[in-house]
Amino acid sequence: MSSRHIAVGCPDPGALNRGTFSDQYRDYTVRASGPVAPDSFQVLTGPRGDDVVLVVSGLNSGDLKATWGAFWRGLKPHSKIWLEEQAFRVFYRGDLATARAESSNG
Repeated sequence: MSSRHIAVGCPDPGALNRGTFSDQYRDYTVRASGPVAPDSFQVLTGPRGDDVVLVVSGLNSGDLKATWGAFWRGLKPHSKIWLEEQAFRVFYRGDLATARAESSNG
């Protein structure tokens, strides 16, 4: 897939990005499932940002579930923990930045 098609009424996928983090080898992007009260987020990497590393669901219910991409399932536990921690930091830091921007505009 070399181009993205956005259906009318669907949010811009780039607008759902909460931020990025990196290790020595890759850059990772954290993307929320929706613009308001997302119930999940994805961690993506790769040259086109289409390699799904991790999906964390159940954010609203508190019944969290981590689903790892095919390549990423084989990581050692400490590497998975590091990726999860970084992803949560970026996801919630992005949420705080949005909340601060909205409160300062009002």
